[in-house]
Amino acid sequence: MRRAVFNQKGGVGKSTIACNLAAVAAWRGKRALVVDLDAQANSSHYLLGPAADDPGLTLADFFADTLSLSRDPRPLEEHVRATPYPGLGVLPAGPEMGELQSKLEARYKMFKLREALDTLEGYDEIYLDTPPALGFFTRSALIAADRCLIPFDCDDFSRRALYGLLDSVREIRDDLNEHLQVEGIVVNQYQARARLPQRIVRALADDGLPVLAPYLPPSIKIRESHELARPLVFLEPGHRLSQAFVALHDSLDATAGGPAHKP
Repeated sequence: MRRAVFNQKGGVGKSTIACNLAAVAAWRGKRALVVDLDAQANSSHYLLGPAADDPGLTLADFFADTLSLSRDPRPLEEHVRATPYPGLGVLPAGPEMGELQSKLEARYKMFKLREALDTLEGYDEIYLDTPPALGFFTRSALIAADRCLIPFDCDDFSRRALYGLLDSVREIRDDLNEHLQVEGIVVNQYQARARLPQRIVRALADDGLPVLAPYLPPSIKIRESHELARPLVFLEPGHRLSQAFVALHDSLDATAGGPAHKP
């Protein structure tokens, strides 16, 4: 199963959600992979720590290879980096990705990631972390994915923008990836005692949108997790946010073979 974690707004927890769901999969004994398509490389640093700054092949090298006619491209498997956590790998972002974007768009290379991921064997779950914009790399992720998860923070601006996001997913599905479906909306930083989040999430459900449970609560522990480059389930598995990620992952896992929402 390939899941793109997509939202055009920054700061909604895309990298945190992608990395922690993948970490739970590995913790459950599966083989999981995070594909970091954001030039900021937040997922890469979260999973690799200081090693993310070491020289090595990145997704920037992979995409540069797709533009080269002078040599055979290196297999995508060679770009995968092992993390300190058994069963969990990452395809790290590279700082050159921003410079490559216009060339890749001009050469219409949006299907190359999907083709390359098709060659990877042995991964049970793949999470594609996208940049906060509907550009080349986000489109590549949505073309490569089976399902889409949309992180959502509980404010009215995010609620209004959500319908535009669903339209974007629908357009990708209709034109470029007929199998793409919205698996659900991941409610992040949910304050259960506050009236506004309750009202906004209830409105989404009333509109028939696939709001996933459980909602992810706010916690200072996530900052410690980022600082230590240690996903929550490997840092403190008994913490309430760790348990929320476990429950969310297991819920997705249980319904992975069934129908998802079509935007």
